[in-house]
Amino acid sequence: MKKHIVLLPGDGIGPEVTKAAKQVLEAIAGRYQHTFTFESHDIGGAAVDQHGTPLPEDTVEACNKADAVFLGAVGGPKWDQLPGHLRPEKGLLGIRKQLGLFANLRPVQAFQQLLHASPLKSEVVAGSDLLIVRELTGGLYFGEPRERRDNGQSVVDTLAYQRSEIERIVEKAFQSAQVRRKHLTSVDKANVLESSRMWREVVEEKKQAYPDVEVEHMLVDAAAMKLVTNPSSFDVIVTENMFGDILSDEASVLTGSLGMLPSASVREDGVGLFEPVHGSAPDIAGQNKANPLASILSVAMMLKHSFGMQEEADTVEAAVHEVLHAGFHTADLDITQGIEVGGSQMAAKVIEQISTNDTTENIMRCYV
Repeated sequence: MKKHIVLLPGDGIGPEVTKAAKQVLEAIAGRYQHTFTFESHDIGGAAVDQHGTPLPEDTVEACNKADAVFLGAVGGPKWDQLPGHLRPEKGLLGIRKQLGLFANLRPVQAFQQLLHASPLKSEVVAGSDLLIVRELTGGLYFGEPRERRDNGQSVVDTLAYQRSEIERIVEKAFQSAQVRRKHLTSVDKANVLESSRMWREVVEEKKQAYPDVEVEHMLVDAAAMKLVTNPSSFDVIVTENMFGDILSDEASVLTGSLGMLPSASVREDGVGLFEPVHGSAPDIAGQNKANPLASILSVAMMLKHSFGMQEEADTVEAAVHEVLHAGFHTADLDITQGIEVGGSQMAAKVIEQISTNDTTENIMRCYV
């Protein structure tokens, strides 16, 4: 199978983890006789420096022609003082909007080998395996007007949603729950916000078409508390843009590091943008300290969701499990045991597993 992938390395550690993702894709292509072609384009602060905008037109054009897009990271203090329209994060928000990527999928799994790296007690984290489905194109991040008024003495941000935007993300969440453990938690703030009341109405309407999925409604503050007290009780969480942004980062503590969290932003036809959840971490850029596993697991999501390559995705995930099981880790995981390695060495270990080990045997051993 032939697929074309656009790489958006971005800022900080973005180029390092993007390199690891590309190497893993090349290893998968070699093992399964696929052809993956690549081209790189600027986004974020790097694009501001080179082109005067966080999202150049040629980047958008290339992404529109791609079968999938991989993004490293955007942002950093270098660009903090720029006006809003030039902030690196505008590049990420813009490309999501341009590509019509309405659903952000963030799986959070507690790896047995890393339970002791989590700041939560092992018995609280053990068994956690959840998926956060976040709406991406509406809400406070995109609402208009958004401005300062009264000579800077007041400010307004607008939270706006169309019913159709809520319907499509809720549908995606129900579909995801059906292929997992058939439990959906809809998170809102319906006791305060009119938008949340519409959200809850849509969930109630849609659940009629999914009688096999158990549905519960939860206020966002209660959900935030339960994520750190009983995370294994969740299967699929669906929520609006800002709530999803906050809750998915909170959930990162389950793994012990943002460096373990992949994500996918997809649309109806399966085309998606895949990226690690961690930021650009400019303080460690260029030092070979960046954990590449979130990017590598994002590659597994690309193979699964955009290319329909389930076995190849399983191979990548099993390789990550194998490397962790062998005791290898990067500095961010704060593990006193095992063997600490740099980011490039960690990627090489995963690639070695992909290239040499039996897929079926590894998957059975890692997931039992």
